[in-house]
Amino acid sequence: MADGVILADAAATEAVGRALADVVRAGDVIALFGDLGAGKTTLSRGLLAGLGLEGEAPSPTFAIVQPYAPPDVRLPVAHVDLYRIDAPEDAAELGLDDYRKDGVLLVEWPERMGAEAWADALRLFLVATPDGARRLTAERPPSWEQRWPPRST
Repeated sequence: MADGVILADAAATEAVGRALADVVRAGDVIALFGDLGAGKTTLSRGLLAGLGLEGEAPSPTFAIVQPYAPPDVRLPVAHVDLYRIDAPEDAAELGLDDYRKDGVLLVEWPERMGAEAWADALRLFLVATPDGARRLTAERPPSWEQRWPPRST
């Protein structure tokens, strides 16, 4: 996936999230990078659906942290949107790393926490293409090398 994968539409972006649900485990951080409208929330919704969430997951833009727990999902997930965070210290009171103890931290706009945050995260980058599709690229830490991308991608 070094050169990226083209995701033709929202359904393809959601399918990537569903594929992530098959390999994600407690302690993981998935960091989603991309401009407004790049598909971060769509990918997140796919992951949550793949973990068993029925119905639509709201964007955590205003709540900042939207937690999900069993039985709604098979693994606890904290879906985080840091868009409205101005500085890393503003997020300190959120206790984000506490969510990793038994679940997954799914973070939109992780760059708001600084370049050093979550060095062990799977970093997914979504960029809109001129034709309206999305290009997905990834940076994988060692813990993800055997899990991502899925063999079918």
